[in-house]
Amino acid sequence: MNELDFTGQTALVVGGSSGIGNGIAQALRAHGADVHVWGTRATAADYDAGQGSDLTGLHYSCVDVGDEAQIVNWRAPFERLDVLVLCQGAVLYDRAEFEMTGFRKVVEVNLMSLMACATKFHPLLAQNGGRVVTVSSTAAFHATRGNPAYNASKAGAVGLTRTLAEAWARDGIRVNGIAPGFVDTKMTKVTTENPKRRDGALQSIPMRRFGTPQDMAGVALFLASPLSSYVLGQTIIVDGGLLLA
Repeated sequence: MNELDFTGQTALVVGGSSGIGNGIAQALRAHGADVHVWGTRATAADYDAGQGSDLTGLHYSCVDVGDEAQIVNWRAPFERLDVLVLCQGAVLYDRAEFEMTGFRKVVEVNLMSLMACATKFHPLLAQNGGRVVTVSSTAAFHATRGNPAYNASKAGAVGLTRTLAEAWARDGIRVNGIAPGFVDTKMTKVTTENPKRRDGALQSIPMRRFGTPQDMAGVALFLASPLSSYVLGQTIIVDGGLLLA
């Protein structure tokens, strides 16, 4: 028995159009799942493969999770859902998160929409012993200079993961999460494309390299598979040792 075989299963990766979410989506597809992804651009053709987007073989839908009505009104093109990955994320720079407009925008995407998505798909997940994998951040465990909304929302995601796990275990749904460290995606270009900041960031990681979407996907596959059948409510830190330093 191959416990990483997702053949016959349906997965939805929210935020699966690029970056970490895209890496997870493609890993699920490579292991046999029928994978749907949400992104914010009008069509799949609007994504650039050079920016970490590979939508080959994925079913794409445009859903802006910052607008709860779009989540509520989306009509699922599938009748079963086995794996729900919540990888949506937003961050604002130049101290924009210290303004309430910016703070609300980031929290709406990074935290509020997690609950909206989870509750929307709860009935389908409960039908087949579904698994939910949230994607938060190591920012949940330390201060992040200049980004109070990002920090608070990611900490909230860790707490939500624990609480939904306890509440939904009786429905046969397992909820767990991953907390990525510094992953080289378009969201982190502000650091990776600045040599001084890049070198400083690398020095803080014991493994001396940034993570990749594929690094995150391996742990997500574990949490979505029977290999983690007795793991519940946990957020696994995947950071190359960043929090050890």
